[in-house]
Amino acid sequence: MKFRKEKVNVVDMKQTKKSVYATGIGNAMEWFDFGLYSYLAIIISQNFFSAVENDELKLVFTFATFAIAFLMRPIGGIVFGRIGDRLGRKVVLTTTIVMMAGSTLIIGLLPTYDQIGIWAPILLLLARILQGFSTGGEYAGAMVYIAESSPDNKRSALGSGLEIGTLAGYILASILATVLFVTLSDDQMASWGWRIPFILGAPLGLFGLYLRRHLDESPIFENEINENTEEPASFREIIRDHKRDIIVCFIAVAFFNITNYMLLSYMPSYLNEVMGISSSTSTILITGVMVIMIPLAYFFGKLSDKKGNRNIVLFALAGLSILSILSFYLIGLKPLLFVGIGIFILGFFLAIFEGTMPSLLPSIFYTDVRYRTLSVTFNVSVSIFGGTTPLVSTWLVHATQNPLAPAYYLTAVSVIGFITFFFFFKSTSGKALKGSHPTVSTEKELHAVAKKPDDALWWAE
Repeated sequence: MKFRKEKVNVVDMKQTKKSVYATGIGNAMEWFDFGLYSYLAIIISQNFFSAVENDELKLVFTFATFAIAFLMRPIGGIVFGRIGDRLGRKVVLTTTIVMMAGSTLIIGLLPTYDQIGIWAPILLLLARILQGFSTGGEYAGAMVYIAESSPDNKRSALGSGLEIGTLAGYILASILATVLFVTLSDDQMASWGWRIPFILGAPLGLFGLYLRRHLDESPIFENEINENTEEPASFREIIRDHKRDIIVCFIAVAFFNITNYMLLSYMPSYLNEVMGISSSTSTILITGVMVIMIPLAYFFGKLSDKKGNRNIVLFALAGLSILSILSFYLIGLKPLLFVGIGIFILGFFLAIFEGTMPSLLPSIFYTDVRYRTLSVTFNVSVSIFGGTTPLVSTWLVHATQNPLAPAYYLTAVSVIGFITFFFFFKSTSGKALKGSHPTVSTEKELHAVAKKPDDALWWAE
């Protein structure tokens, strides 16, 4: 590809920020539901798996339902990834948020095992499968959309808005759960109180739909893909030509999401079932850490734009490799001060991933295959590692009778991630996305990239 100044993507920062809000609320919707499922896991297990006598096994079945739904994510990734590369990113994002809001509402309206027997867990599983299918296109699509709509020199800072949406959704879920646990009796929560936050998720989804319908298509899709008349590459060709990028992305998604689900999905139940800490106390502790993580994610996003995403991610991986065991050890001491410090250690390094990964992952792939390849790679990795993290962690503690077992798992994954990024990933911060001309937000930046065409198309070397 030869450099052409007129092909440089010039974006309006006001429109770009609007895009961040609209995509971030979809992420908030997704994690609002996941947060509710995690915080209310024990109550859900009692309502949908009451035929199981062992309480620990009830929780395992509940997280198994959580994990099985993730098997649909790669299928959703294939379907929505193909649609996104052919018809545009916007059409996928408006579809997935409706499906996510609908599945969340369904969970809130489901009858329990005592009311309809075995059909209760079956319907719960089907609702989770629907959400798994829709999220297969949601997060990858949101990452691609923001990466393609952001100036190259601000891509990480703006991309961190997606994960700020994640934290906001989780915080909203934890606040609702805390209010319900405090204001309602145990019988009221078990009977009908747990349904309230799931039902309230529907209006959040409708608001996100309203914002997304008023978005423009990403400039890179309009300028690079929409004008391309060549037949899209098949998945076999993509794997053949981009296998190294796929492996790096797969491992990056694994360590990011194992850390993510370890803290945000598994930790509430771990504190309650293993450490004996009350649900309300654990919710307050984790929510407090998440509030701190919001400015940290944005800070590390900006730092990534300046210092390079490779350096920032390596720092986080080194930190988790060294401190994961210390984190769980402190949590095991049980005084709330130590528990809070242990949770914060995990939250600090997770905030680094949240500030860098939404912009880093799309930058791994070339424009003509970006959505499909990222969507499938991301969702396969999440299904294998992220979605199973609560189940694997619960099983490890049960099998070994060692409360530090999840920390060993997280340490091993972090070491593998560090080795992979150290040897096989080069920083993409401040550079044009592979397969595209640079994206800028001012005339000054436009003239600057025009003076150095070889640097502008660095990926063509």
